[in-house]
Amino acid sequence: MANFTVADVKALRDKTGAGMLDVKKALDEANGDVAQAEEILRVKGLKAVAKREGRTAANGLVAAAIRDTATGQRGVMIEVNAETDFVAKNAKFIEMSEEILEAAVVSGAADVPALLVAELGEGTVKDRIDGMIAIIGEKMQVSTVAVLEGEHVEAYMHKTNPDLPPQVGVLIATDAAATSVAHDVAVHIAAMNPQYLTREDVPADVVESEERIATETTINEGKPEKAVPKIVAGRMNGFYKSVVLLEQGYARDPKVPVGDVVKKTGGRVTGFVRVRVGASAEA
Repeated sequence: MANFTVADVKALRDKTGAGMLDVKKALDEANGDVAQAEEILRVKGLKAVAKREGRTAANGLVAAAIRDTATGQRGVMIEVNAETDFVAKNAKFIEMSEEILEAAVVSGAADVPALLVAELGEGTVKDRIDGMIAIIGEKMQVSTVAVLEGEHVEAYMHKTNPDLPPQVGVLIATDAAATSVAHDVAVHIAAMNPQYLTREDVPADVVESEERIATETTINEGKPEKAVPKIVAGRMNGFYKSVVLLEQGYARDPKVPVGDVVKKTGGRVTGFVRVRVGASAEA
């Protein structure tokens, strides 16, 4: 019989996050050698990593960090995914995500491929993720890396479920004058999901498509030909108010556009990023 104690089982479970039965089997195979048992768990797990590639990882968390730069501030946000919310709230998964975020900040990675090859510990971010997959037994991945720079950058992380880590993350950049409203506008962005900062940022093909749909809808409703342009213009204004941040009704006072709230500070919003866990898997 293998020479190990209940305390050995608990210690190895705490260190690896593996199930009790798997830990006991590994300790049996290693004849009580904890280090060897940990290696057995890792090797067995890594053999199954490839089998999990086809699975969907739509749960997880968002995390962000802000750092000062020579010209202002730089915000970095990542989305790290797992298959189940059970793993998403696991302390080992959260710890790994924090390490990945720090690797993103230190490396300056601006996209997922760059982050995966960034240094982390004795290997890379990808090595760290693969090691956790081997232990936990679920597909995990980094699906989003977002970087935003400006005079002032602020992060807002929103929990849609109090039992889970943040599921919606926002980075917002403003000039110094608009710093006082940055947090509240970030909360608005989390809730209202604008797609663009200004109407000038809406791609031409999107505008053309919306105008075409508005025109066809108006004509099909039998509106007088002379009235069509005015009605279409009104519908386009409604479209902009639904997708453009500065034209949306402010969440705290829907009768007031976000742009007016910002304008009162004498400052401006220069950019924003919003990430919702699982959105890329749904696309």
